Amino acid sequence: MLKKYLIVSFFITLFSISSQAAGTDDNSSKVKSNYDKAVSFIKQAKKYEKKGKTDKANKRYEKAQKLLLKSNKKKPLQANTLNYLGFTTRKLGDYVNGEKYYLLGLEIDPNHKGINEYLGELYIATNRIDLAKERLNVLANCNCEEYDELKEIIDGTKKSKY
Repeated sequence: MLKKYLIVSFFITLFSISSQAAGTDDNSSKVKSNYDKAVSFIKQAKKYEKKGKTDKANKRYEKAQKLLLKSNKKKPLQANTLNYLGFTTRKLGDYVNGEKYYLLGLEIDPNHKGINEYLGELYIATNRIDLAKERLNVLANCNCEEYDELKEIIDGTKKSKY
């Protein structure tokens, strides 16, 4: 009798484990959001840019931009999303719309370090140094690399890496 009980218990346990494994997807909690995927594409694009492979970089920026637009539609008005939307749009040569994304992001978070730095770089690229200096002033007390980067670019001691 004990032997039958052990065999039955074994099969019940075996089938319950199998059915749980077949019915659940442990990776569902690990699915990357569109925002996270976009950030990965941006990182890849930056690496390609450093190597001088602008075509490959631009393809990554385009993919990132599409994902960021989806992310912004699903979760609108997130400062980090708008920062990267501004960045990818600017990197693809559309300074006007890039600036719009940055400014919208600043309405949400006026002290966002990334937006202030990148918008400052956009202003330098479009020959609006006074506006770039305004962005630098916002970053003045952050004690952050974004301030240092933008200051060096404004001073002409460093070229924008983005």
